[in-house]
Amino acid sequence: MKRREAIIPLLKDASAEVRQAAAQALETLEAAQSLDELLTRLKQGDRGTKIGAIYALGRLGGEKVLPILLYCAARPEQDIKCAAIKVLGELAYPQALSQLVERLKDPVVAVRAAAIEALSHYREPALVPRLIPFLEESDGLLDAEAALALGHLGDARLEEPLLRLLGSPHERTRSAAATALSLLP
Repeated sequence: MKRREAIIPLLKDASAEVRQAAAQALETLEAAQSLDELLTRLKQGDRGTKIGAIYALGRLGGEKVLPILLYCAARPEQDIKCAAIKVLGELAYPQALSQLVERLKDPVVAVRAAAIEALSHYREPALVPRLIPFLEESDGLLDAEAALALGHLGDARLEEPLLRLLGSPHERTRSAAATALSLLP
């Protein structure tokens, strides 16, 4: 507990790199905790503790964590919601697919981006029509995430829309489009 308590304040550090390292360190420390301990942390912990618990649930995996993660993905707190969406995507449980698709409608851009990234872990052709509209966002975030997700789906019919993104003013979008094109058959 001493290490954990020392790391927690770093979640509020001015440096994004330090915050990320602290979150990953907490994730590693908490992954070994039991499900009951993680549930307690989710219920009673501060925000950083809750986010660490969400990532630890992802490491635990299994059917028991799914309802908890689905609940967290529907929470109003953006950072908790995004963490849960990310973990659900990494686990890629079919039961989570509909809720992740629903998050594509979230009013918060970061949540929509997290949902698009999470959906990239599913190999569902039915996702293509849901993701294509995000290629038109021209924001360097949603269009980039959509390009990568669509690239992972591997549908050769997506070549033309992805080729258009190579001319985007956003570096991230151009990079994602190039990567996505390399993933197509």
